[in-house]
Amino acid sequence: MSNIQSSLTGNSIVTDCSNNLDGLAGVVILAGGASKRMGTAKAMLTLPSGEQLLDYHVRHASKLQVPILIADNGRGFQAGLDIHSESPNVPIIHIADYDVDIDSNKHDEQIKTGGALVAIESALQTLNNLISLNDSDVSKNVQASWLLVISCDSLIPATDLWQKLQCEMSLAADKKVICLKDDSHLYPLLGLYQLSIERDLKNYIDSGQRRVVQFIQPFVHSVPFTKEWQNLTNFNTPEDFKQAFAALPK
Repeated sequence: MSNIQSSLTGNSIVTDCSNNLDGLAGVVILAGGASKRMGTAKAMLTLPSGEQLLDYHVRHASKLQVPILIADNGRGFQAGLDIHSESPNVPIIHIADYDVDIDSNKHDEQIKTGGALVAIESALQTLNNLISLNDSDVSKNVQASWLLVISCDSLIPATDLWQKLQCEMSLAADKKVICLKDDSHLYPLLGLYQLSIERDLKNYIDSGQRRVVQFIQPFVHSVPFTKEWQNLTNFNTPEDFKQAFAALPK
């Protein structure tokens, strides 16, 4: 049995249940939303440290030593962070949304109608292809069966999110999605998705459906999080963003 270790992140305790990355195939950073209430793309928001939000998520995700997929809905966001000096074997791959033909003349409309599920479906397909083609270190771990989804309206580090959700795997053996929840909401864009769910998701999208919670409901195991993470989980306005970075550990 793996040792259980705890580390302090701000005022919250994140428990490391396994000391390794068994089970994790890759990370997808969702960065393609319209961000109308924010007034600018969330991926390009700047933290007080001067770091852009996309770089923040790439930096933390690189510590997991698995492929990082950036789903930006064709918006061409580039990570300005050079992770290869510290994580030379971590590929960063830009992926196109599943079954979406982006017309640059209708790009604003596409941002409104794409949705998170088409990005997650593309990420699942990409990782399954990497494994089947033996083009990635993912294929060396037969237990690598989970995609970590993290959205650009969050400031929870990918490392902390992985540790938090990973602890629930043994309690969710019959589930294909593990995600955060608070007292009233699920956070399906801060979660783990089994690679085996890809066909179910493809069929759901092909039927014309896009509602995330409706799709995951039969498959989901939800994980409560502490109040210290509340302001870090979702921000949609400049004021929300200020509250989020004020809640970051100093």
